[in-house]
Amino acid sequence: MTAALRADVLARFPGARADAEALARGRTDRSGTPGTADPLAVVRAGSVDEVRAVLAWAHEHRVPVVPRGAGTGLAGGAVADGALVLDVSGMRRIVRIDPVEEVAVVEPGVLTADLDAAAAEHGLMYAPDPASAAISTIGGNIATNAGGMRCVKHGVTRDAVLGLEVVLADGRLLRTGRATVKGVVGYDLTALLVGSEGTLGVVVGATLRLRPRPHVGGTVLATYPDVETAARACSRVGAARLRPSLLELIDAATLGAVAAHTGTAALAAGAAVVAQTDGADAGTATAELAAVAAVLREGAATLEQSDDPARADALLTARRLALPAIEAQAHALIEDICVPRARLAEAVRGIEQIVAATGVQIYTFAHAGDGNLHPIVTWPRTATEDSGAVRPAAVDDAAGRVFELAVALGGTLSGEHGIGTLKRAYLGLELDADVLDVQRSVKAALDPRGILNPGKAI
Repeated sequence: MTAALRADVLARFPGARADAEALARGRTDRSGTPGTADPLAVVRAGSVDEVRAVLAWAHEHRVPVVPRGAGTGLAGGAVADGALVLDVSGMRRIVRIDPVEEVAVVEPGVLTADLDAAAAEHGLMYAPDPASAAISTIGGNIATNAGGMRCVKHGVTRDAVLGLEVVLADGRLLRTGRATVKGVVGYDLTALLVGSEGTLGVVVGATLRLRPRPHVGGTVLATYPDVETAARACSRVGAARLRPSLLELIDAATLGAVAAHTGTAALAAGAAVVAQTDGADAGTATAELAAVAAVLREGAATLEQSDDPARADALLTARRLALPAIEAQAHALIEDICVPRARLAEAVRGIEQIVAATGVQIYTFAHAGDGNLHPIVTWPRTATEDSGAVRPAAVDDAAGRVFELAVALGGTLSGEHGIGTLKRAYLGLELDADVLDVQRSVKAALDPRGILNPGKAI
């Protein structure tokens, strides 16, 4: 049966591939979680009509479909498990930018950084900025409600999405939302679809809000004797009613990994905090930076403040290199929890206790301004990489304890990466049976045959 379906796909859709390279790539995503089987095939769609045709065929034949963009997701949301992979990364037109209405209309394969660069030509910006902005697509960002460093002030992907074009499981094209800033007609299907991880429909177009590009006031780097002191400093920034455009926390283990990766001396600190401010004019942004620096100075071992763009980039280097540096020396299970900002210090203390209890190394950095932590749970590389890539049970145990900690502190299992396959077993920690039942009812209404990204998100 599989061979016959594969042959039909290859004959029917021009963008279909089933060679070893395409199947291997479609089997997993940036999470590194492998599927249990190769995809049926990979179809790279070039138009809305092709997406509709693929889904109509899959609906008719009851074939599961995994929507895919650049494959940069970190929760296993694009893992194929024998399904048909529908790749929309080739649909990469910026259809138009309207600088008067401050709106962009784009296809799902547009790279996030490319949209922001195009907006900059009009004095605007696309606010969401995931760390993968240079390689991740708008469609994937919408599927996971991606965040980023400057989202503490300017919002996550959901805050930037005004309307969507989505192909449903049976091939119908659904248009949701609007092109205006305001609108309250009918249920908010746009918000429902953002963050749904490809389980309710496939995004083929988006109308996005742009914002005036602000002036950057400068950057502050503060170091602290330990990560808990640094976390308390970050919480005080919010309590002081200050809203930096970026407020990042880096623990000692991560600083050490960056030092090893770059061949430079590690910061002599137990943790570091990097902050940046922006505003409608340079004066306002600079004044706010001084206020943020004053708060961060309490308890700091060192503090540096700069308005030089080159120096600012250097001060941000450790944060930008955090994940690549960690992955260079260990296998990594990349997690993402979110807690109330006032409980950030409790969260980092709890993670240190998990390290002590399990013996598993966890590196922690965070979008501290919105309480979004990235505890990177690691295990050593071995001479035999295939063997070393098998995740030890102790790593899953440590990750489970991190999830339990987040929920116990009044937080959530994921701030921006989504649930995918990696966190589905823990949904019951946060969502009760009635909530899950309602969510499954929504899924059944939009995808009655259950073909869209099965086994993900809920």
